[in-house]
Amino acid sequence: MTGSSIAVRGLRKSYGKTEVLKGVDLDVQRGEVFALLGSNGSGKTTTIKVLVTLLRPDGGTARVGGFDVLESPDKVRQCISLTGQFTAVDEILTGRENLRMIARLRHLDDARGVAEGLLDRFGLAEAADRRAGTYSGGMKRRLDLAMSLAGTPAVVFLDEPTAGLDPEGRLEVWKMVKELAVGGTTVFLTTQYLDEAEALADRIAILHGGRIIADAALAELKKRFPPARVEYVEKQPTLEEIYLHLTRNAAGTKGTTR
Repeated sequence: MTGSSIAVRGLRKSYGKTEVLKGVDLDVQRGEVFALLGSNGSGKTTTIKVLVTLLRPDGGTARVGGFDVLESPDKVRQCISLTGQFTAVDEILTGRENLRMIARLRHLDDARGVAEGLLDRFGLAEAADRRAGTYSGGMKRRLDLAMSLAGTPAVVFLDEPTAGLDPEGRLEVWKMVKELAVGGTTVFLTTQYLDEAEALADRIAILHGGRIIADAALAELKKRFPPARVEYVEKQPTLEEIYLHLTRNAAGTKGTTR
């Protein structure tokens, strides 16, 4: 990772008399998975909207991909993609048609080839000719992510990408995020799930009271707490592990077991 992909200084934003961002400072390095955590209403989505040029800040500066979000919004948009809290696929079109459409909107030379490559990459080739409205939640999210990557953007913004997904769908998205990071894409992630940030992020920032109150790698954040007390206990499986084990085994078992 070399150089900043996102640089934010003194970012401020208010809605009427409510000051949401009160001087946010952030740096995200190229090829990094960066997680922004905060409670509902803390300003996570507002921060993303400013960075993707959908919202004008009241003060401060923000640069994405080397471009100022106010002075060069078109250049910022050319180097980013955004996947929001809700999937933005056309449910009337098939998966293949959705991808070809977005490739054409991005003015890519080989829209057909781009679509086929993304269908293979995201495991959607078998469902490519089905209407997106028939897809499961996890498949729709995969299609949404695939559409975001048409044109290989340098920075991908994921605003609570696993909200509302079942455990298997969440794991599918996690896999995709890890693959993006391996490929050198910068990922800016917001999430309500602390285990998600722990599993995916190279660095974590906490937004609280309109300001960043912590910004470090997970290992560094852990050092800020008293040493853990060592206890020897039997590790019990989590509900998520039990759910995935039972559902995966059931797929290969006929009949009902009591």
